[in-house]
Amino acid sequence: MTAGGLIVASARSGAGKTTVTLGLLAALRRRGLRVQAAKAGPDYIDPVFHAAATGRQSFNLDSWAMHPSLLDALVAETASHADMLVIEGVMGLFDGIEAKSRRTGSTADLAVRFCLPVLLVIDVSGQSQSAAALVRGFTTHDPEVKIGGVVLNRVGSERHRKLVDDAIAALGVPVLGSLPRDEMITLPERHLGLVQAGEHGDLDQRLDHLATIAEIHLDLEAIVRLAVSPHLAETEQVTALSPPGSRIALAQDAAFTFVYPHILDGWRRAGAQIVPFSPLADEPPPEHCDACWLPGGYPELHATELASADQFREGLARFAATRPVHGECGGYMVLGEVLEDADGISHPMTGLLGHATSFARRKLHLGYREATLLADSPIGAAGLRLRGHEFHYAALVATGNDEPLVELADGQGQRLGTSGGRRGRVSGTFFHAIAAA
Repeated sequence: MTAGGLIVASARSGAGKTTVTLGLLAALRRRGLRVQAAKAGPDYIDPVFHAAATGRQSFNLDSWAMHPSLLDALVAETASHADMLVIEGVMGLFDGIEAKSRRTGSTADLAVRFCLPVLLVIDVSGQSQSAAALVRGFTTHDPEVKIGGVVLNRVGSERHRKLVDDAIAALGVPVLGSLPRDEMITLPERHLGLVQAGEHGDLDQRLDHLATIAEIHLDLEAIVRLAVSPHLAETEQVTALSPPGSRIALAQDAAFTFVYPHILDGWRRAGAQIVPFSPLADEPPPEHCDACWLPGGYPELHATELASADQFREGLARFAATRPVHGECGGYMVLGEVLEDADGISHPMTGLLGHATSFARRKLHLGYREATLLADSPIGAAGLRLRGHEFHYAALVATGNDEPLVELADGQGQRLGTSGGRRGRVSGTFFHAIAAA
């Protein structure tokens, strides 16, 4: 183990974790360090920004969905090839679900498991000395969580900074930086979070600006000294999800982007080959593959192109006649009969399953899920329990006559009924799998 590690967390969402994380990553990389990033919780978008800032694939760590041995294996594998490991937290530091100790999905769980210090980001707009009370609460709320330092975000002036800094200094917690209010370092958002990294034509310039901001306003030397090697209890290799085949056709383009790196890496370690193809380019799944995976993404933004991609649709139907096809969330929508976009326009999809979905009749579905498979499918054998999540606004407006794929429960074990669909060798569900339970 060579990497020192730390966790960037905050009191709430929107306080500036991603801004500070990206600035720190880009600045450390500019200094020649091999920087490895990770993201706490179920998030597809932030890790892609991490990868752009570091030049290395980021990954997810989730204490509720992942067994502790999988968490340790992921950290051990990636941190062994880096100088610095930076984990970006999720929501507020202590936010999670009611679950058994240290399996709540919170950022604090990871801080305790790996014995890593927390760099706490505080949005101080609209307050001054009161920020010290917030820091005091965070340092005492959980004795096993160490707040190693604080970064002040959205500072209005030098006088504002000094008022906050002096108040926090009395607590013995070092202030390791203060970022000014700057619209250039704010990333745009849409309904599922940040706009994806590939959609920013000026991403390199934004990251370069963030690196410069970090160099000017953060004490990078002190932050590097704060990092410590992660404590690891179990380091044997663990596969989160068994591969659905030996050669897996993976839909991969602007409409299909949401697939967890740890799942693909696990498939490769198990000997599977990942073969990408693009439905938006009207490509069918490659014939030499023995399974097809349609991940989530934003198909509603590309519904017109997908509806007119005849070679993709015909090729997928041929493939499904003899080999398994599975769709997650956005991929599940594309497997249905119809997708209605936000303007109420209906677009025909592949029709391999009988349901229809709509973004015109939006309803938020959000939360951890435990899924029990009701039949053999590409994501596992009947009876297997998987942990993951749902996060979508699409509404199911027609269910069709397909057999359900999974029995769902929420993160507290409350039953939610059956979900998804299966017909022949085709299966799909809004549920995103993270790991076997």
